[in-house]
Amino acid sequence: MVSVIIPTFNRCAQVLEAVSSVMRQKVDALDIVVVDDGSADGTVDALRVFEPAIRVVKQPHGGVSAARNRGITLARYEWIAFLDSDDLWLPRKLSMQMEYLGHHPAIRICQTEEIWVRNGRRLNPRKYHKKPKGHCFDRLLDRCLVSPSAVIIHKSVFDEVGVFDEDLPACEDYDLWLRIGLRHAMGLVEEPLVIKRGGHPDQLSSTIPALDRFRIQALCNLLMRESLSADQKELVRRTLVHKVGVYSAGCMKRGRMDEALYIQSLTSRSAPR
Repeated sequence: MVSVIIPTFNRCAQVLEAVSSVMRQKVDALDIVVVDDGSADGTVDALRVFEPAIRVVKQPHGGVSAARNRGITLARYEWIAFLDSDDLWLPRKLSMQMEYLGHHPAIRICQTEEIWVRNGRRLNPRKYHKKPKGHCFDRLLDRCLVSPSAVIIHKSVFDEVGVFDEDLPACEDYDLWLRIGLRHAMGLVEEPLVIKRGGHPDQLSSTIPALDRFRIQALCNLLMRESLSADQKELVRRTLVHKVGVYSAGCMKRGRMDEALYIQSLTSRSAPR
């Protein structure tokens, strides 16, 4: 029924918890694939406790996009869900999504609400973090409002729009959601069924500074590679100009003039010919 892809890198204790939360799902058939992205902390050996209920695939370290994409190629079922190895699912996460999809057969991507936990303390999302539903391309442009751990996606969507961009070291999910949002409406189960755990030092947001530069790159890619309507182009360009202005101002404030000039040049280089 559902293939679950769990990418992991040196998170032995956390991935065991993540897999356990998947094993508690109330669905009839699960295909669980853990893609170990070159861990050196005993992750693969520790996961043997779950075999043969899960498949563990080890590959050289290539980043989270490469790991997720490897999982997509190995998925046995038409519906694919992702779980980051530091997150958890509540037991009804998949069953409620599959029930929703049964009532909305045209939907090809669906997410749930989330519980945010940072350093062990629950956080309340701000109003601008409200999860989108329906045709929401415009809302997806400003910030990443979709979590990999919360979505389930029909395999045909990847054939249509492509997979995670392995050239982006961060914001690869934002990039994919934009490509999907151009073509598909977003389904939403309005119940928090994912526990997103943050605050640990190995998160991308902690290890890669200035994430917005990769959102800028994703917007440039969208303008150069996708067939957009005139209105869509205007929305993307407006968002790009705003993000470039904020980012380049930060660069100049910190004395990084070359980087500021390069970022500013992207708005003209990505302009449609």
